[in-house]
Amino acid sequence: MPTTKTKEMLVKAIAPMDDLAIATDMLLSAKAAVRSYAIALTETATPKVHKVLKAQLDTAIKTHQSIAAYMIENEMYHPYDFTGQVEHDVKKAETALDLLK
Repeated sequence: MPTTKTKEMLVKAIAPMDDLAIATDMLLSAKAAVRSYAIALTETATPKVHKVLKAQLDTAIKTHQSIAAYMIENEMYHPYDFTGQVEHDVKKAETALDLLK
């Protein structure tokens, strides 16, 4: 017999993950941008285009650093603590599974 949850219970369960989900998505997007600009930079032969891509790469790196710093400061990301990161990920997974109950 499925358990029904009230709207308030679902909002309360999901709310703490909103910022985390957004920040994680932004971090992954910034990381992908760094990769893309780095690859494009190695493929260009025009000095003008090279300069533009280098500036964009620098911006993407700074953006990634800012997002990572925010996540670290808010205990959403533990890049220097493998055990802490695994525990954090397990807790997120358990929260997601609890929503299915």
